[in-house]
Amino acid sequence: MKKKVREAFTIAALLIMGGAIIYYFISSSYTTTEDLYEFPVPRNAELVQINEQGNRYEWSMASEENGIPYGYEIALKANGWDKGEREGASVFYTKGNNKIDLITTTNQLEILRVND
Repeated sequence: MKKKVREAFTIAALLIMGGAIIYYFISSSYTTTEDLYEFPVPRNAELVQINEQGNRYEWSMASEENGIPYGYEIALKANGWDKGEREGASVFYTKGNNKIDLITTTNQLEILRVND
C-alpha cells in the first residue's frame, strides 16, 4: 500500500513540476508594453510600426486563418486578459476598463488600443 501511495505522490509531483516548467517557458516568451495597457507581446516579434492607436509587429507565428498560438492565449489569460468576440482576423481582449484589438494576418500582429 505504501508503494502505491509513493508512486502516486511521485507522479503528482512530476506533473506539477512539468506544468510549472511549461508555464515558465510560456510566460517568459512574452513581455508587456506600458503604452498598450501592459498587454503581453511576443519577445521575438519585431516592432515595425508605431502609431497613435497601437503597434504593428512582424511575427512568424501570427496567422489570419489560425490567429495566435495556444501558448500566447495562455499568456494573455495568465496576465488577466479576457478573450472577447472575434471579427475575422480581429479579436478583442479586455482587462478591467482597458480593451485591446488584436489583429493577426500572415506573419503580422497588430495590437491596438480601443477607445469606447
